[in-house]
Amino acid sequence: MRKQITPCKELTRNLWWSWDTEAKEVFRELSPIIWERVNHNPVELLRHISNDELRARCQCDLGEKIERVNQRFADYISDKNTWAAEHAPELVKQPIAYFSAEFGIHESVRIYSGGLGVLAGDHIKSASDLGLNFVGISLFYKEGYFRQYLNHDGWQMEEYPLQYSENLPIEKVTGPDGKDLIISINIAQSEVFAQAWALKVGRATLYLLDTNIPDNESHYRDICCRVYGGDQNMRINQEILLGIGGVKLLDALNLSPAVYHMNEGHSAFLTLELLSKEIALGTSLEEAREKVKSRCVFTTHTPVPAGHNRFSRDMMHYTFDKYLSQNGIDFEELMLLGSEDRSNTFGLFTMTVLALNLSRSANGVSKLHGEVSRAMWQSLYADKPVSEVPIGHITNGIHTQSWVYGITDRFWRKHTDNIDNMTISREAAEAVLAQVSDEELWCLRYRLKRNLVDFISRYLANQLFHQHTFPVFSENDQSRTEKHTLSPDILTIGFARRFATYKRAPLIFRDLDRLNRIINHPNMPVQIVFAGKAHPHDDAGKDYIRQIIEHSRRPQFTGKVIFLENYNLGIAKRMVSGVDIWLNNPVRPMEASGTSGEKIVMNGGLNFSVLDGWWPEAYNGENGWSIGNGESFENHEEQDSFDAEKMYSVLENQIIPTYYERNEFNIPVQWLKKIRNAIATIAPIYNTHRMVKEYTTRYYLNR
Repeated sequence: MRKQITPCKELTRNLWWSWDTEAKEVFRELSPIIWERVNHNPVELLRHISNDELRARCQCDLGEKIERVNQRFADYISDKNTWAAEHAPELVKQPIAYFSAEFGIHESVRIYSGGLGVLAGDHIKSASDLGLNFVGISLFYKEGYFRQYLNHDGWQMEEYPLQYSENLPIEKVTGPDGKDLIISINIAQSEVFAQAWALKVGRATLYLLDTNIPDNESHYRDICCRVYGGDQNMRINQEILLGIGGVKLLDALNLSPAVYHMNEGHSAFLTLELLSKEIALGTSLEEAREKVKSRCVFTTHTPVPAGHNRFSRDMMHYTFDKYLSQNGIDFEELMLLGSEDRSNTFGLFTMTVLALNLSRSANGVSKLHGEVSRAMWQSLYADKPVSEVPIGHITNGIHTQSWVYGITDRFWRKHTDNIDNMTISREAAEAVLAQVSDEELWCLRYRLKRNLVDFISRYLANQLFHQHTFPVFSENDQSRTEKHTLSPDILTIGFARRFATYKRAPLIFRDLDRLNRIINHPNMPVQIVFAGKAHPHDDAGKDYIRQIIEHSRRPQFTGKVIFLENYNLGIAKRMVSGVDIWLNNPVRPMEASGTSGEKIVMNGGLNFSVLDGWWPEAYNGENGWSIGNGESFENHEEQDSFDAEKMYSVLENQIIPTYYERNEFNIPVQWLKKIRNAIATIAPIYNTHRMVKEYTTRYYLNR
């Protein structure tokens, strides 16, 4: 049985398993309880399973499953007939280097905080599936992002549990001599050292830099402590390590990327290291700039001016003095590269401006966001009208296989060999849908909703137990467990995301009497599930969470409005698979793209959103619902009142009646018609396979 034990352990070392249904089932089958306890981490799981147990259990069906999964993994890794081999063979030979401050690949690897990281995680998975030679660069955060819990008043509290390398599928990067590969960078007057870890993601590799080593002064060891942690000084140190350190790491690995892709401005200092390398070869600054531009592309994700990282002139001078003196770059030239006003370098240094100045192409992440970005940065291109500002757009998508729940994956595989076939074209999706009866589709929805309801019941019991500020539950808390009313029969709305104030999480509570009538309708009730984290320093976002908790404890909403603590990728997958409606109500146009509403589609959910981000491109009137028609008001109160009224009206007059309208077999035919339309029109377009192909043909290939 050794031939089965070894592959089982080897599978844990590559996150390919995280988007293979049967591989996940193998690990869960070993011990469902431990699997949940270790946050679905197979490396840690196998520490609790002895070789004797594994050997014995491989005598049963488990051994056959392991063999099947291992063979599928081997076939995947060895397959040379990929999309990239046919359409971009030069990018099979030479790598793409993709820099991102976070990667949300799986909940067990906590190096992400939100949507930017999840997008990066889906990007690297699709790059692997398509056969691109793809290298990711990020940081190894020993505490990751925080674990959220709520005190008795509903106020968000944060814990920072450590991540231990021995419990993760990462390997230390070593040099030709077998010793740890160490790179060094200059920060302020210090030399800072970093080791590297390698994380396999299918065919791709993600490298994580780590300064938590004895060679460093104590305060530099904490650069990689937390995702987006600390003050401005910590932020600039992280971004230097990511950008400059990332380029130095690639050099040390003897990798010469065809293109450097900056996912948001956090990594833009990589352009300085590339400039330094050119200048060291005797290239003039002007020529060096053009050479660097020819190798860099930049994706911006932030439609709000205040959301772009800016550093003071004094901080830049203090931090880069030694680096610049050793690399032949003048400080005023550096400030000019990051200045929003080219006539005044005494202002702030903006990372996005640096990236725009030193990239051959730049893009927003939806059509609307591209328009917003061109207007936002038009001042940098004073000789061009807004329409000609060189910032395009590629609309974000999702890695479909990662976001279909196991039940959903098996359902579609009964009708197609590969679920990705349904994302190729509308015709392909419709051909598969034609084989599926309304009864089968409705059965799928009930299975997924039961799965979500049961999960929430277990999760809430644990959540209440661990509200450790009060050892004894209140009477209200007892009622939430004893009189729990979540039901798969009831229309279920989901709202989960980062609790930034512009996302307006409490908007649906604007008229409590009206919401009460909606939720507690005698024949057509509704239930709502919330989840999400506020940034540790965002008290306004934390207050939004507190408000929702307060509302959920009102007698009319108890057990019908739920908030799930500690939102992460695992909870996200449960929610997008089980809810009927995904609610999204940001202030337009402040949602650059958003992808949550794309994740529900293959699971049979429908999107209900303000016409912001990707939704204006996808919405056709039959594949979901919109909140308004893109109306915009200068007054925030007026905007909130208008959008809330539209939300209530669509719920009362369209969504709820359609859901509860049934035929003689209790099937909501019109509802299922919308689900079919959503799958056929959204799944083939709003996926990262399409997205990465676009990046490749439009930006990566320099033909």
